[in-house]
Amino acid sequence: MEPVGLNSYRIGRRQLLRGMLALGGGLTLGGCAGVGSAPGGAAAARMTGGKVSVRWLGGGVLEFATPDYKQIAYLDAWVWNNAGWSRFGVTKPPEYATKDGFVQYVSGKKPDAVFVLLTHDHGDHFGDYFEVLKGLAAAGLPVMTAGQSDLIRKGLVDEFKAAGIDAPKLVVNSGAGLNFGGTSKHGAMTVRLVPAVHSSLHGFPSAGFVLDIGGVRAYLSGDTDLFGDMKMIGERYQPNLAAVCVGNGPFTMGPEDAARACQWMDVSHAIPMHYAHNNLVLGTGAGEEFQRALKGVAPGVTAHVMKPGDTRMIET
Repeated sequence: MEPVGLNSYRIGRRQLLRGMLALGGGLTLGGCAGVGSAPGGAAAARMTGGKVSVRWLGGGVLEFATPDYKQIAYLDAWVWNNAGWSRFGVTKPPEYATKDGFVQYVSGKKPDAVFVLLTHDHGDHFGDYFEVLKGLAAAGLPVMTAGQSDLIRKGLVDEFKAAGIDAPKLVVNSGAGLNFGGTSKHGAMTVRLVPAVHSSLHGFPSAGFVLDIGGVRAYLSGDTDLFGDMKMIGERYQPNLAAVCVGNGPFTMGPEDAARACQWMDVSHAIPMHYAHNNLVLGTGAGEEFQRALKGVAPGVTAHVMKPGDTRMIET
């Protein structure tokens, strides 16, 4: 039997060690919290007072620009081959009808920066990607592209070479692209890569983006199903605007789930996209279906339903 004094000493020592471990754990967690609130982690506050021009180019492709068009971003790059116009009875304007017309159009804006954001490698997002990059770069425009890192560095290596594109010069992060949670800047724009629940031809992850442009923060879904981490994306990045796929059918979420995504993200503006560009997705009425669904689950969100070629100026 141990002396009472020694036993008391050991009990006291164990209690002291436990207290130190608890304190150390608290300090460690506090340190992690500090890192999480740093740039690239949780957004400090929702952006206000911004303004961005958004033009729908059919399917899942959108053009974003500051009001003076000095900063331009394209969500995916299916432009002159885009089949999302005919079912609306809209004639594709010259600036989107040919490669030369597109390059002349963008050149005429004299932008300070052009960002091409690639969500994945399906043809209705990727179809004109290399020609877009080559054409804009050849015209001397300040163009950069962002996409998921493994897709860029592994999946598309041969395609970049075949197109004669020096990836480290046109792909963000010296050719490395982005991975989930990663951030990159071009001009006055910032993008973050976020997950999407979807497939890809090369087998690398599909993605969405959070884009800061003109004082507006936009969630760009790419092609995806509804998934729970959309709530986390909303809490972490505090977007003002969501551009969401609503086509339903075999490929993506439909109007009701897209409306739920907007509710989860607590955005004030929403744009439906990725519909009416082929016979396997919903037709021209999907935008209105989305608008009705929003009224049921998130009536405070303004839906901007457009035809291809339409432009909306969105203010936050």
